[in-house]
This record gives sequence, C-alpha cells and structure tokens, in this order.
Amino acid sequence: MSSRRSRNITEEEINELISKLQTLLPESRRRGTGRVSAAKLLKETCNYIKSLHREVGDLSDRLAELMATMDNNSAQAEIIRSLLRS
Repeated sequence: MSSRRSRNITEEEINELISKLQTLLPESRRRGTGRVSAAKLLKETCNYIKSLHREVGDLSDRLAELMATMDNNSAQAEIIRSLLRS
C-alpha cells in the first residue's frame, strides 16, 4: 500500500478555490462579485450540476427520438454521428 502524505490546505487556498468556483456558476455571475458563504456556494454548485445532468438526460432522450425517426443511412444521420464522435 502506498503511503500518501496529507497536506493541510490553507484558508487562502480555500478562498481562492471558492472564488474560482463562484465564477463558474451562472447564478453567482448574475449576482456579481459579492461575497457568498462557502456552504451556500457549494449548495448552488450541487444544484447546478443536478440541473446539467437533467439537461443532458433530456437532450439524450430528444436525440434518441430523432435518431429513431431518421433513416440511418441518410446524410443527416451521418452528420449527427460525426458530431457525437467529436
């Protein structure tokens, strides 16, 4: 078993990570650069990730429906397949 050294993360590093995370969330960007608690930001992050998962699921369902109604040998089907490979 390999031994791993644990390193204490500084408060400054935590604040920097929180700040970076805040810039990634649409809700936080709308709110501006005001300071928000880490707990609230983490909760917003979880909610945002859940919404992205739902959106991916919805888009996957729509794509499956589209592909089911399409001729698999058509140019449109080939374009969709090439986009999915990218």
